[in-house]
Amino acid sequence: MLVDNSVHGDSRVQKSARSAADAGWEVILVGRSPDKETHDWRLGEAKVHLIPVPKPLARRRHEFRRAPLRSPLAYPPGPLASYRKQRVKAWRADLNERNIALQVGAAAGMSRLSLLIGRIRLIIPRLAARVLAPWVALRVRHTYALKRTRTELDSPLDRFTTRFWQSTMGDRSWRKLDPHLWDWELAYSKVIDDLRPDLIHANDFRMLGVGARARMRALVRGRSIKLVWDAHEFLPGIKPWNDNPRWHPAQCAHEREYSSHADAVVTVSETLADMLIERHQLTERPTVVLNTPGGVPDAGDTTGSAPDLRELCGIGADVPLVVYSGAAAPQRGLGIMVEALPQLDGVHVALVVLKPTSDYVRGLLDRAEELGVGDRVHALPYVAHDQVVPFLSAADVGVIPIHHWPNHEIALITKFFEYSHARLPLVVSDVKTMAEVTRKTGQGEVFIAEDVDDYVRALRSVLSDPKQYRAVYDVPGLLEQWNWEAQADILDQVYTRLLLDRQRPGTALPTQEAKE
Repeated sequence: MLVDNSVHGDSRVQKSARSAADAGWEVILVGRSPDKETHDWRLGEAKVHLIPVPKPLARRRHEFRRAPLRSPLAYPPGPLASYRKQRVKAWRADLNERNIALQVGAAAGMSRLSLLIGRIRLIIPRLAARVLAPWVALRVRHTYALKRTRTELDSPLDRFTTRFWQSTMGDRSWRKLDPHLWDWELAYSKVIDDLRPDLIHANDFRMLGVGARARMRALVRGRSIKLVWDAHEFLPGIKPWNDNPRWHPAQCAHEREYSSHADAVVTVSETLADMLIERHQLTERPTVVLNTPGGVPDAGDTTGSAPDLRELCGIGADVPLVVYSGAAAPQRGLGIMVEALPQLDGVHVALVVLKPTSDYVRGLLDRAEELGVGDRVHALPYVAHDQVVPFLSAADVGVIPIHHWPNHEIALITKFFEYSHARLPLVVSDVKTMAEVTRKTGQGEVFIAEDVDDYVRALRSVLSDPKQYRAVYDVPGLLEQWNWEAQADILDQVYTRLLLDRQRPGTALPTQEAKE
């Protein structure tokens, strides 16, 4: 099983690996190390192997070259501009200190001759500094401007180059647009080949190419590897992960090139399955494996080893608490939860995120301080995936304030199911699929995305009578269909169908009658 992260915080990957191992498959989950070291640990019966991924190709070739025609005054790429800027500042600070020392000396009775000599010796350096400082500042500005231009890649020449590679190379154009994808291949390929897998479960678009190339290498060597592509998102609809305008088309081209190599495709919703069929001309419908929680206690039971959410927030059981659990990014809409607090007396907000000290989360906390509600916003780290539901169940409301992005419209995301199993009333933005299900079940209220006043309205409605929303979870069969155990059976069937002639460790090969 392949993933492009460090496994921590990726509940879908964790559950898939653990449940496959519990079903009798030998599972080795290969992911990216958070540092330069290799890490090995276990996830239930599954082995986790994290490897370093050097990123020399993440920087584009032109970032190492000067631009004598485009920006002749810019310093060469590298730290020289920052060094020269700081060096001039230090020089001027030193000259200022020497001038002050002369003034101190004059006050202390320094001879006129010594004072005169000292001032004469400063004339030329001070004149030079007055000339050189603006010159260095000008070159630094040109350097930074060139860096921005190279990052934005929005000049006529840059746009022409991008279109040229796309038109001449087609789906292979990712090799020119984002060669960093090769860094993943070079880090993972030998590990995969040494493992000699029977099946590769490639999570998301980066690992699709890594898995497909491993499959091709094995075929050349006389071995058959089955490839399962787990499409977590609709790639054309995601918010690009960085500002490089070539990144997104490169990932899309990479995905298109290798999508046909998959022996089976699994994904997160029926809507996304339809979109994948249309985009990649798939001959077989993707199997839907929902991002539902696993090992869920009944009725939001908070007993066990899960931390106490309210205790971590420093509040009692009678304090209204709304929670957000998941990735923290601007498009996730967390800002609205902070902006609304001045209108919601006594309400506290818990943000359960992967990195509570990230720049984005710090910005939210700073904004809360500006609004005078800093003591009512709490940033907390993730808990283990099997503790999520009991941990969240201590809250009064689960919030999903995501913005309108194509990829946000098409699926019931993990936190939707986690909130549901925690029996939390929901307040969700009006993204298509989640809004439709929330209205249909009656488990919460829908508000207009990015509309603070409408968010306040929805939250007040839920807090005024939470019991009517929680009662929905008593409907027979509702939560049972949203449990990971049911999804794990579906995934196991995919593996079994592809590996009918392979044996799970500790099991017998199926008989011919069983195959039929």
